[in-house]
Amino acid sequence: MKEKLNLKSNIIALPAALLCVMLWGTAFPLIKLGYARFAVEQGDIGSKLLFAGIRFTLAGILVYIFGLLARKKAPNPRRSDILPIAALGVVQTTLQYLFAYIGVGLTTATNTSILTGTASIFSVVLAAVFFKDDRMTALKTLGCIAGLGGIVLVNAADFSLNSAYFLGDIIVLLSALSGAGGNIITKKISPNRDPVTVTAWQLVIGGVILIISGIILGGNIDIFNYGGMIILLWLSLVSAVSFLLWTALLRYHPVSKISVFTMLVPVFGAVWSWILLGENAFGAQTLIPLALIAAGIVLVNIKVIK
Repeated sequence: MKEKLNLKSNIIALPAALLCVMLWGTAFPLIKLGYARFAVEQGDIGSKLLFAGIRFTLAGILVYIFGLLARKKAPNPRRSDILPIAALGVVQTTLQYLFAYIGVGLTTATNTSILTGTASIFSVVLAAVFFKDDRMTALKTLGCIAGLGGIVLVNAADFSLNSAYFLGDIIVLLSALSGAGGNIITKKISPNRDPVTVTAWQLVIGGVILIISGIILGGNIDIFNYGGMIILLWLSLVSAVSFLLWTALLRYHPVSKISVFTMLVPVFGAVWSWILLGENAFGAQTLIPLALIAAGIVLVNIKVIK
């Protein structure tokens, strides 16, 4: 992957990060369509976790098959790699989505969208703590503020500070923190490890734990529902491509430079919802926040752009 895409190059890295978040943005409407196909109710946490678990486990299998076919060698981890990869799978896949699906049932979708957007802020701050070459600067701080401001503006009309949602908001924040923690762990363990192996096994490990959690909570997914399974397979393919690329990007670049692009996920989610579901996504209420988010990304990466 390094040789073909030259992911060390800034010219390639920034568009590649943009591609990742664009793919993740498709998940918003496709998950809605998948829930409709499988008749998953709003409060059915078990089935949602089972849905997510199948998605990520299949994604891991797809990455594994890709590694096997591309290299003629099974991408199996060394014994010393098992624990770090398992830790990544638990934090980035299991905990992030476990908290997300539980939290969204206890707060509003708007609050969830805003609070999920803080993952990029957590990533920038944690990177400054764990990596000496990724320190906070005034421009990074301004970039985080601008980006978060854009995310808030997208959802400002429906945001609620109702105390009834407090527990749900905290759980969603834990999901965002888990996502940021996953970025830090990825950066820590990716040097001297194959991105294909790391991605395949962390997705399978995290996905299997989600499947078990969903079954324990009484979840049910009809695997013979072919329309629903096609959506699940597409989501798995999206996850396989984006997580593999993301892991490789974090291997070669500072966490803050790459993770700040996740601010765009809700924006792409709105655009894809318009394309696939017919939901209105345009107007000043979208374009102004998008400009703020774009400004935030530029400010965080300005040293790269000079």
